[in-house]
Amino acid sequence: MNFNPLSEAKRIEKEIIAWRRDFHMNPELGYEEERTSKVVEEHLREWGYTIRRVGTGIIADIGKGEKTVALRADMDALPVQEESDVLYKSKIPGKMHACGHDAHTAMLLGAAKIIAEYREELNGRVRLIFQPAEEGGNGAVKMIEGGALEGVNAIFGFHVWMELPSGVIGIRDGPFLAGAGIFGGKIIGKGGHGASPHETVDPIPIMAEAIMAFQSIVSRNVPPIETGVVSVTSVHGGKAFNVIPGEVEFKGTFRFFKPEIGGLIQRRMREVLEGVTKAHGAKYELSIEELTPPTINSREMADFARKVAEKYGLKYGDVPPTMGAEDFAFYLQKVPGAFLALGIRNEEKGITYPHHHPKFDVDEEVLHLGTAMEVALAFEFLRG
Repeated sequence: MNFNPLSEAKRIEKEIIAWRRDFHMNPELGYEEERTSKVVEEHLREWGYTIRRVGTGIIADIGKGEKTVALRADMDALPVQEESDVLYKSKIPGKMHACGHDAHTAMLLGAAKIIAEYREELNGRVRLIFQPAEEGGNGAVKMIEGGALEGVNAIFGFHVWMELPSGVIGIRDGPFLAGAGIFGGKIIGKGGHGASPHETVDPIPIMAEAIMAFQSIVSRNVPPIETGVVSVTSVHGGKAFNVIPGEVEFKGTFRFFKPEIGGLIQRRMREVLEGVTKAHGAKYELSIEELTPPTINSREMADFARKVAEKYGLKYGDVPPTMGAEDFAFYLQKVPGAFLALGIRNEEKGITYPHHHPKFDVDEEVLHLGTAMEVALAFEFLRG
């Protein structure tokens, strides 16, 4: 390349930060990213990209050749009321970019500008995927159905990462983020007077017993060298102090790194509910849905990313796996690639609140590093 991605990204650093702040002040939930995608599309068209729309999602191509590399950013916000007092605080009540997707979109927009400026040096095609609805909406699936991966040889994505020091790029082989599922249901008993529990089938202690039994799935059924999570996160039953309710509703999430562990968790949940309710003369309803598979990075692509970071003097290191989930996993099921982390933790600036927290923020001074890495990944992959 006849240019340095790092110096080029540094050159447009103020633009990247301005875009990020604009998106942060105007957050939109999954599949509602009308304004965000409009802003993105206007820039991409100005810079000469070929655009395809998939709802509020955008597939943008530039360059020609046998090889195609894809870069992806998610655009959706969360239903969170922001509590920070920053100048760029969310203008929309009850909505906030509390997971950094505003930064992801701004970084990739910066990469798009640089790639377009040096398009004559491309030895293939770059595809940019601006995706809606990562937060539980499986927007990646919609983008794949819309042709986002057609002809793609490799794909890379970034997530800002509070667990890493600011400016460090986290690169991991193999499983990085967990597969995720949701469950919900009811314990159905027989209601009655709180003073006469013998005349009822009280679903509340049955629910409590089931919750405790769920915890044994991970501690006693999942092999000790494997990883799993079962969390009941919501329980609702009864309203009056002296009335035993007829049923209790519950819901929660489960996580896993291997499909067989996910299957084991689901099977044991059904068996636990079957046994506990039968023992007490109650019934149950249970629905289970797998939302997202594990995010598993290609070893080859992770090694490639390390070499690229090394070549351009970008700080990088390992990043521990997490039980959080990411629908980037769906792309990685189809083509080789790697999902990378950009450290944003800066204690001196007070940027320490975790993802999804009402005071979550990012260290904007390092966003250009993500842009630089995206540009470098694209040009270096097409050169290989």
